[in-house]
Amino acid sequence: MLTQILKTYLRPYKKQVYLIILMLLIQAIASLYLPNLNADLINNGVAKGNISYIWHIGEIMLGSSALVMGASVLLAFLAARVAMAFGRDLRGAVFTAVEGFSARELNKFGAPSLITRNTNDVQQVQLVLFMGFTMMIGAPITGFGAIIMALRSNLRLSSLLLVAIPVMAVLIIFLLRRIVPAFRDMQIKIDRINLVLREQIAGVRVIRAFVKTRQEEERFAQASGDLMQTQLLVTRTFAIMFPALSMILNLSSVAVIWFGAKLINSGNLQIGNMTAFLSYIMLILSSVMMAVFMSLQIPRAAACAERIQEVLNTKSSVVDTLTPITPDAHTGLVEFKDAEFRYPGAEHPILSGISFTARPGQFTAIIGSTGSGKTTLLNLIPRFIDVTKGAVLIDGVDVREQSLEGIWSDIGLVPQRSFLFGGSVAQNLRFAKADATEAEMWAALEIAQARNFVEELPDKLESRVAQGGTNFSGGQRQRLSIARALVKKPQILIFDDSFSALDYTTDSKLRTALHSEVAHTTMIVVAQRVSTILSADQIIVLDEGKIVGIGNHADLMKQSSTYQEIVLSQLSPEEAAS
Repeated sequence: MLTQILKTYLRPYKKQVYLIILMLLIQAIASLYLPNLNADLINNGVAKGNISYIWHIGEIMLGSSALVMGASVLLAFLAARVAMAFGRDLRGAVFTAVEGFSARELNKFGAPSLITRNTNDVQQVQLVLFMGFTMMIGAPITGFGAIIMALRSNLRLSSLLLVAIPVMAVLIIFLLRRIVPAFRDMQIKIDRINLVLREQIAGVRVIRAFVKTRQEEERFAQASGDLMQTQLLVTRTFAIMFPALSMILNLSSVAVIWFGAKLINSGNLQIGNMTAFLSYIMLILSSVMMAVFMSLQIPRAAACAERIQEVLNTKSSVVDTLTPITPDAHTGLVEFKDAEFRYPGAEHPILSGISFTARPGQFTAIIGSTGSGKTTLLNLIPRFIDVTKGAVLIDGVDVREQSLEGIWSDIGLVPQRSFLFGGSVAQNLRFAKADATEAEMWAALEIAQARNFVEELPDKLESRVAQGGTNFSGGQRQRLSIARALVKKPQILIFDDSFSALDYTTDSKLRTALHSEVAHTTMIVVAQRVSTILSADQIIVLDEGKIVGIGNHADLMKQSSTYQEIVLSQLSPEEAAS
């Protein structure tokens, strides 16, 4: 998965990658050349007192060092630039994929996990890419080059590598078997912390109201403690690994000096060559240590890449058609024909046998007990989910044969949970129509019964809206959400229990204004409050995912026992009959 992601998202940066590899080669060649120069300096310059030769070699060494430094600076600059651009592109791809998900895929992953995948997981892959450019690619080049140079320098001393490298390999394999599963667990536990934290922030009022602060603190502490234990396992493994590798490195250096001194004493080795060999040994073992460090990071990045790829490979159950059909006329006619919806593998459908027509200029209401499928039914109209049987038509054309943008452009939606974006009142209203004039915004606010409180705000339309609209009351947020939908002037207006936070007077005024101002619009309303739908032209009664009654209030009071139960649970017989 990691290789696949790197191949895909590094493709636009091929030239920079080739330049990085060139800088690594320059850096490695110069680094391997310097110990030879140092040996020549000692053997032919210092040992013989040849000052001119010392100056000559010294100048070459200074030039080589400057070349290494310049290549290192350019390498770090290019690696950072490519890694950051890669991270940006990958985050954008994940975000685009999530934007195209239907409600089914969003529920499958969950918001906390999707946030972690697009932030922490991408960051881990990005970090490994940067480290790979600066360490992983250079380590084998330097390591293999140093082995060749060490063998050329002295074969007898090179036999020490046959002891040091296998010992390091055994240690590395042993520790990797402990650390790789821990990295996978770490990402899952980060997801868990995000989930708990999001719940506690969103539900802080409920937590305080039920005096559950201490229990929630304990729940968060448990999630945090689980992550800490996994991180401790990883950290302790690192704490064992690097001192052990350093010990092998230092013992190897001592062995080189010990045996090298004997060879010098017997006249089989020059001091300069031993110094060069010692440098090559350090380069070899340092390269191994860098490779080890990268091999520890790669499993975590691979686990993150697998999670990212899972998002990218998940196809939305709602797919835009390649050959969209445009209705001859955009009137807002909505038809359900024997529509059914069930989740994959579910024994029973959420909705079944749904057939009705919502006409332009009509007020169609949907009512039913909790869990009867009201919101699911609404979600079928804008194709947030697709029917598993039957069809939903808008203006005589199946929604699956129309383009998604074409469907959405005709619909104004006010969701069950009113949500406002951070910014200003005007920016939130223009979210529905980017070129909306002030007159259009005030007109929408007037219909939504929001004009009075917006006019009382210090900056009126430019007044600040906090993220989620938390600086407004529930009723004010709902009215602003309704105004946002009205600014669009859509053919179809969908209200998903959008009047529940309004008092009866405001609710009545709003419905009266809607009837007069959107007379030619198809208005579909899900409601829990019976008084909201008494004047509806058509009321659809749902029970366990099936339609058990269709008609106006008077007809349903005579024909539908389910509707009678709902009405009489909220109104007196006299109010219900009026």
